[in-house]
Amino acid sequence: MPTGKLQVIPLGGIGEFGMNSMALRYNDDIIVIDAGMMFPDSELLGVDIVTPDFSYLKDNREKVRALILTHGHEDHIGGVPYLLSQLNIPVYGTPFTLAMAERRLEEHRLLKDAVLNEVEAGDKIEIGPFKIHFIRVTHSTVSCVALAITTPLGVVLHTADFKIDQTPIDDEHFDLHAFAEYGKRGVLLLMSDSTNVERPGYSESERAVRPRLEQIFASATRRLVFSCFSSSIHRIQQILDVAAKYDRKVALIGRSLLATTEISHDLGLLRIPDNLLLRPQDIMETPPHRVCCIVSGTQGEPMSSLSRVAVDNHKNLSVKPGDTVVLSSRIIPGNEKPIGRMLNHFARRGAELIYGAGSPPIHVSGHGFREELTLILNLVRPKYFMPVHGEYLQLKSHAKLAKHLEGKGLESIFIIENGESLMIDEKGARKGEKIPTGRVYIDSGSLGDVVEDLIIRDRRHLAEDGFVIPVLAFDKATGQLQGPPEIISRGFVSLEESSELLSFAKQLVMKTIEGSNKEERSDWGVMQEKIRTDLKRFLNKETQRRPLIVPVIMEV
Repeated sequence: MPTGKLQVIPLGGIGEFGMNSMALRYNDDIIVIDAGMMFPDSELLGVDIVTPDFSYLKDNREKVRALILTHGHEDHIGGVPYLLSQLNIPVYGTPFTLAMAERRLEEHRLLKDAVLNEVEAGDKIEIGPFKIHFIRVTHSTVSCVALAITTPLGVVLHTADFKIDQTPIDDEHFDLHAFAEYGKRGVLLLMSDSTNVERPGYSESERAVRPRLEQIFASATRRLVFSCFSSSIHRIQQILDVAAKYDRKVALIGRSLLATTEISHDLGLLRIPDNLLLRPQDIMETPPHRVCCIVSGTQGEPMSSLSRVAVDNHKNLSVKPGDTVVLSSRIIPGNEKPIGRMLNHFARRGAELIYGAGSPPIHVSGHGFREELTLILNLVRPKYFMPVHGEYLQLKSHAKLAKHLEGKGLESIFIIENGESLMIDEKGARKGEKIPTGRVYIDSGSLGDVVEDLIIRDRRHLAEDGFVIPVLAFDKATGQLQGPPEIISRGFVSLEESSELLSFAKQLVMKTIEGSNKEERSDWGVMQEKIRTDLKRFLNKETQRRPLIVPVIMEV
């Protein structure tokens, strides 16, 4: 047996949902699997996204050979620009996954220097001591792969995110045969998706949504407004197909939705029937019973297209009584309040609402349930097992699920969290050395605005630029502003400078309020974001400084 050492090093995404990234090291060669991001908790004011701390990779930059991407979801590719800005290493992924990553790289002006290598499911490549086989899996987006990585010590099989959809929309089936073949030959380590381990049975196929779509289209008498994740290409395909069947034109609204559908259509992954699409500016001029809109913003983000439609502040779409609004997505934990506010706005507008659980379903999960996870364990029968992709509760439950294989080839189960490592050598497997990991907070999506410690960032921010607090009082019943806004400023500009500047700032706040309708003024989240954005732009233009802006809105 080779005398080398294999290390499995989670940089993010273990013991948490989001910012998935894993390093695999054999002696002096390292490959990285995914580089994701996550959205911040509500208490992380001023933070736009969170990425793993890639310090370990920077400290070993001469050993890092490549980045391998499993699929195009943000929690797996959102951190790619932040990694490549520190290490310009080759990137491998399927065409759709790379196209999604390219959007991010282009935003950060890194695309021209990036080395992107397209692979297809079934391909095999060699990078140093690693032989990587890309295995097709099914998930809630397209062109997803698992990785079978042959090392001198044995095969490491990483499922990435998956479900076993036996009737996929694109007829690109989960490659169970490849998993079984590796199981017969012997797998050293299996790392498997734990997201839905606590849900019994099997996940429903994406095709299970079709009957519900048919019901909705058949019963709707006016305009239909759908919202789903922009990466859910198969969901979008089904909506397009049913719309064509029921003779409705389809308008696509939202920057992320337009970009993703354009990419998938160019790659032949999305079929759009002829003469189906409707220009957004023509929506309100078209008979309502002939219109279907697909709008991005399922999670109630304050400035998303769907949120702006909800408060009747979208330039192309206005929901009227009798229109039907459908959320064909799950509610991500933590987003219940903004989604609830958005749904309330639609209800006030007289819309019919369809969301949540139902039979037949309007949304199905992209992650396998317990029986699918058990099937993978039984097919692969690894020597060592390490659950991934989930909080500690899911990892623990997945480890328990695998115990039936102990004594049948499975020697050890390891729950490894971020900052820990798994070491495998000729002596066997064991927990290895601690690895420096953590979170990096990104402000305003700028590569130059990375902050490693939020408290230090806030203190420095306040010390350098101070803060500005606009205080507004609204009448809860009428949505009218009760008197002019007050603006409190500390550490921003001198007393002599502040009078005129803050006077203009008050006028700007008033202009923002006057430009907002009643429903927007009744939604604290929307108003706070609008005021913060307008003031930030104005104050930065006038002073070249960026004070911390915290709008305070009171209902009286």
